[in-house]
Amino acid sequence: MARRRGDNPVYALLPVELDGFDELAELALDIRWSWDHGTDELWRELDPVLWELTRNPWVVLQTVARDRLQQVLADPGFRRRVDGFVKNGRRELAGTSWFRHRHGDGPLGTVAYFSMEFMLSEALPIYSGGLGNVAGDQLKAASDLGVPVIGIGLLYQQGYFRQAIDSSGMQQALFPYNDPGQLPITPLREPNGEWLRLELRLPGYSVWLRAWQVTIGRVRLYLLDSNDPANLPAHRGITSELYGGGAELRLMQELVLGIGGWRLLRALGINPEVCHLNEGHAAFAVLERARSFMKETGQPFEVALAVIRAGNLFTTHTPVPAGFDRFSPALIEQYLGTYARERLGIPFAELLALGRVRADDPAEPFNMACLAIRGSGAVNGVSRLHGAVSRRIFTPLFPRWPVAEVPVGHVTNGIHVPTWHSPAADALWTDVCGKERWLQATESLEETMRPISDAAFWQLRATARTALVELIRSRQVRQLASTGAAVAEIDAARNLFDANILTLGFARRFATYKRPNLLLHDPERLLRLLTDPQRPVQLVVAGKAHPADRAGQEMIRQWVEFVRRPEARRRVVFLSDYDMFLTQRLVQGVDVWLNTPRRPWEACGTSGMKVLANGGLNLSELDGWWAEAYCPEVGWALGDGREHGDDPAWDAAEAEELYRLLEEEVVPAFYRRDRDGIPTDWVARVRESIARLTPQFSANRTVREYTDRYYLPAAAEYRRRAADGGAAGAAQVDWRRALERDWAKLRFGELQITTTDGEHEFTLQVYLDGLAPEGVTVELYADGVDGGAPERLAMTRGPQLVGAANGYLYAIRLPAARPAADYTPRVVPALPGVAVPLEVGAVCWQR
Repeated sequence: MARRRGDNPVYALLPVELDGFDELAELALDIRWSWDHGTDELWRELDPVLWELTRNPWVVLQTVARDRLQQVLADPGFRRRVDGFVKNGRRELAGTSWFRHRHGDGPLGTVAYFSMEFMLSEALPIYSGGLGNVAGDQLKAASDLGVPVIGIGLLYQQGYFRQAIDSSGMQQALFPYNDPGQLPITPLREPNGEWLRLELRLPGYSVWLRAWQVTIGRVRLYLLDSNDPANLPAHRGITSELYGGGAELRLMQELVLGIGGWRLLRALGINPEVCHLNEGHAAFAVLERARSFMKETGQPFEVALAVIRAGNLFTTHTPVPAGFDRFSPALIEQYLGTYARERLGIPFAELLALGRVRADDPAEPFNMACLAIRGSGAVNGVSRLHGAVSRRIFTPLFPRWPVAEVPVGHVTNGIHVPTWHSPAADALWTDVCGKERWLQATESLEETMRPISDAAFWQLRATARTALVELIRSRQVRQLASTGAAVAEIDAARNLFDANILTLGFARRFATYKRPNLLLHDPERLLRLLTDPQRPVQLVVAGKAHPADRAGQEMIRQWVEFVRRPEARRRVVFLSDYDMFLTQRLVQGVDVWLNTPRRPWEACGTSGMKVLANGGLNLSELDGWWAEAYCPEVGWALGDGREHGDDPAWDAAEAEELYRLLEEEVVPAFYRRDRDGIPTDWVARVRESIARLTPQFSANRTVREYTDRYYLPAAAEYRRRAADGGAAGAAQVDWRRALERDWAKLRFGELQITTTDGEHEFTLQVYLDGLAPEGVTVELYADGVDGGAPERLAMTRGPQLVGAANGYLYAIRLPAARPAADYTPRVVPALPGVAVPLEVGAVCWQR
């Protein structure tokens, strides 16, 4: 599929005839500039004011006057720099990557990564928060490592809302238009120059979808939008707003993402082995991928699903059952009834069953997570704790299986470190670890960083804190001026904060479970902490509440009210319009990042990871990633590691503990200095945090883990099942039908247990009836000890039982380290390559 620059209408009025313009455009349209800041000076030289305001090279390049472009491109020095950046970039992208070196001959050709949002840069505002952060950072890390990932998402006309705070302290939601011509994207075009457009047939009409491309180094992100002139006005708005509207609009967006996204891949001639569903929003890709396989091979839906399931991975980010998208059966019937019957060749009830816990319950809504699980060969949460929480959530889908065996693993999220560290941190890391440190495996970085001197670490923190204070002053001046504040108040903001004072940061979505007002539990105590004359503290707060979340908006108002108290104004600010740019500056500058969610409602929480490379420390609830990262040498922990729900008494107790930690541990450690003015205890924590945790919680590690543990096995199994027109998938379906027919006839005979010489011996009679002995495993099961993994011990099939048509004696000997009563025999299905119980949930226990 050709994408010709000359056919791009975005270029129509640009000086494309100028020698050197194409090279500048190539740099501006590759979002590598969002983390590789070598080209920043080029854009600053073209228009310093616009560059500082937008951080969008494509806007700068389109806005700058033609004569200014001619002037700089005629400068030999400027041209040499441009040509050097282009050549270096092309050479780096063509060079040997981690993936090519390690897995170049493997089965993985392409991973299609579906997500409702991607946070790549503030210049492309198609994100809200954590989900988009993870998606964007993983695409960037995939580019660094050379993992063949393609992103699929939506181009929103308005994106997520922008925030303003009015004079009464209330949040106002603003929805500026995302002009595609001003975004660093290009339309996808057919070889003949026609814009690539897809037709998505919905009940009674068609919706036309336009396709766009975003370049992220080695990776491409494709975006679909419905703002096509051929669509009715209501349908042009399907992709108008991220997480806006009601259930019907959300359903249409997810149809565009899943079904439209898979069709876009096929239109581009791309047939990925692996489809990574980043949350349940994209689960309709399962159906369209199956339909595509049906069309190519002539197989029925059941076989197609068995084949393509092996190549699908579902990552859930939701820590509570209510967080998954659910749609009424009537709405699903309206939009997918005909699709099920005519395109998938199945009754509508069968499609509904894929999205339900109880297939025959007519009142149960259609759950996108259920569809994603039933359509995937692997499922994972986004932290160790979240994996355990998810196993509890999805237990109803796997009746008779212990919670510990519910098939949900985990890959803890990580952040793309080059995106989030400051220039000063980048320089320090480069000095010690080299410029290409994030392009390969990172296990050696911990020991490389440890020898850095206390003075170097403390200088890094001083530089970062100073930069943050400067930003806070300029933002606060602009923020106050926009609300009509008095001149004296605006002038006072020019001297806000002090670069030598301990600086705390709290910035995230304002939702009740995140408890953003825990610090306000005792406002007077907080004031005393902030205004202590000997050991003062300053606090920066930011965050948005969803426009429909009144409770969240009220918490913002309470913070603004506190900030406006005369005695608090010099020590605390609330910065409005929390976006990616502000996040970067905050995580680079704060000394301590605060996080106070109710455990276990923070699935992972990547914001605290972003301070690591910058030398910031975490004071966080033992939830999400911090539950596995925390030890006393790297920061501070809140909570007792248990779940307390939304108990107000527990909130009060944790507020008390938060104040105590700040007063008795955090603040004293910061101000306790040696003769050189260095807080050595504090810096010791910084050293441990930056060295031990940064590589571990980087997207580099995350993407390598996904590749090794999920992508490669999924690609191999999908290829095996898809070979010969899906022959292995058809065989699996036949095996499952036989299993369902004969499973109920399975029965146990006598169980004998003897214990001698420190060993247990189990012998068990099993009557398989019509089941093939090779198609089952007879095993002993015991729950894990002290939270450990359960024991599963396969028994050996011995002689056939006398007089039994298909009965056998099974036996096993094992050390008597545990009581024999801890072990229960059971029979589970077994077929090479089949994920049990994810794909086949049958199990028979001996009782």
